[in-house]
Amino acid sequence: MQNMSYKEQLSWKQKRVDILLSRFCRVSPIIGMENPLHYRNKVQAAFGFRRGQIISGVYQSGTHRIVPVDSCMIEDEKADAIIVSIRNLLKSFKITAYDEDSGTGLLRHVLVRRGFKSGQIMVVLVTSSPILPSSKNLVKALLSEHPEITTVVQNVNPYNTNLVLGPNEKPLYGAGYIEDTLCGCVFRISPSSFYQINPVQTEVLYGKAVGLAGLCCNETVIDAYCGIGTIGIVASKSAGNVIGIELNRDAVRDAVSNAKRNGVKNARFFCADAGEFMLEMAKDRQKADVVFMDPPRAGSDEKFLSSLVRLLPQRIVYISCNPETQERDMKYLTKNGYTAKAIQPVDMFPFTHHVETVVLMSRG
Repeated sequence: MQNMSYKEQLSWKQKRVDILLSRFCRVSPIIGMENPLHYRNKVQAAFGFRRGQIISGVYQSGTHRIVPVDSCMIEDEKADAIIVSIRNLLKSFKITAYDEDSGTGLLRHVLVRRGFKSGQIMVVLVTSSPILPSSKNLVKALLSEHPEITTVVQNVNPYNTNLVLGPNEKPLYGAGYIEDTLCGCVFRISPSSFYQINPVQTEVLYGKAVGLAGLCCNETVIDAYCGIGTIGIVASKSAGNVIGIELNRDAVRDAVSNAKRNGVKNARFFCADAGEFMLEMAKDRQKADVVFMDPPRAGSDEKFLSSLVRLLPQRIVYISCNPETQERDMKYLTKNGYTAKAIQPVDMFPFTHHVETVVLMSRG
């Protein structure tokens, strides 16, 4: 959206949310960023060949054609520089880029994550094979150029897939994860863990979400799709107890570690399907006062929503990065006894068409 001023972008996003969600209740003014540039703390680049030269960048929309990128207005500048350094080092270490058509070559992607407040940096080298020649010398050369790197991880993805990361990984340098502080809590971030890419606006978003929930010290809170436990751990300061549910086993491991790291004793995390977990709670006549839900762009399926309605929480705080699917899910919840009380858009992704919204729905 570089064709618009930032003020125009915010206006465009406000209208989009108004059109989709204002029939449920009044939409509050969107919260923008003071400095909307270089906010992405996670940068990933695909590697390939063009005219005999190794290139790195992003896929052109709807294709697997790599558009070369050395720097980007919305990406962390240090992360961009590290990716360029890796590309320049490959030739001297005789490491080839992966070719999707032939299935040959080694380096598929590079992922860089940077802690906004901690400054810690994780570099993930995604390879097609577990054998990475001269890995120690490669890491040594990379650290010579960027001594601020905290950890380097090799992730192995040998499959013909659109997924960036494979199932196996090993640290080549450092602990294999980084930590960062969000809303006064410290979080451990592994290569495959979900962590919001705009930490400045995430603090705004989570602050609004917890504030709208109106938590009391004796209430039970469910953090569905909990990831590494960010919302649940932040909410635990005000809640009686928190139950986090997540399918990604690595993320659950991080969530448990994060709770211990922050001295949180009233939060438990489970590796399970959130819908099935809540359905079992309802069958056992267990109660939840508040449910936080932050599903992927596709929104929630009817199986999850039906189990949510059966559990009958008093309040639902629905965080979404896609107001279209959020509108669909809100229709279902409205038909099943819930009323929207507040809608707050937050600009998590400046210079893109994406917008994040947090919605409070109450029963009755």
